[in-house]
Amino acid sequence: MQELTHMIEKEKLTPGDRFHSENDLTRILGVSRSSIREAIRLLEVSGIVKVHQGKGIFIADQAQTSQEAFSNWLQENEASLTEVFEMRVIIDSKAAAYAARNADRADIEKLEEICRLFSSKAENENPAEMIRIDEDFHLQLARSTKNRTLYMIMKTMTQSLADGWVSSLNVPGRIKKSVNEHRAIVDAIRKRDATLAERTMTEHLDNALKDIRLSMDKKHGGIA
Repeated sequence: MQELTHMIEKEKLTPGDRFHSENDLTRILGVSRSSIREAIRLLEVSGIVKVHQGKGIFIADQAQTSQEAFSNWLQENEASLTEVFEMRVIIDSKAAAYAARNADRADIEKLEEICRLFSSKAENENPAEMIRIDEDFHLQLARSTKNRTLYMIMKTMTQSLADGWVSSLNVPGRIKKSVNEHRAIVDAIRKRDATLAERTMTEHLDNALKDIRLSMDKKHGGIA
């Protein structure tokens, strides 16, 4: 995200100017398209750029505060965000249950390590950094199931459906809540309690979606 912000400043782009496409940014910066897509989403929720489907990426009018821009983005993407979380409840929750049954000691230690890293970085509340760590947590959880198909589905989700991570971890206070929720999930996996692991993951995702909806309510009156 910082590299893209520097590009905008260096090229002296102003509101209404067209920015580079995802393909061009992938080539220029030498990173994966999923990383570029995630960074563009972060710029969009921060009110720095505006993505017009089929037309391109444009520099936004930055008269709004970052929180106002984020609230507007949530409202515009409300339906797709709900669908993403509905799907994640199905996949992530079952992944937690299977991880509780199949994870070995090294898997659990890796989950604990990611939890500690997430917690140590939480005070800074840098969404871009926290999203990467959160994605690592869910990928490691899927890896711990020992189910290659489930892991590939989770990997595809993190690469192609980043909006869920972007939306929830930009909500004020959600990062610190996720610290405790991640710990509870890992505790259940460590205890080999598949039912508890599944329930705790479902609660984690339900809480994240609830916080997103509350954030929309404050600005726009929310959804029923």
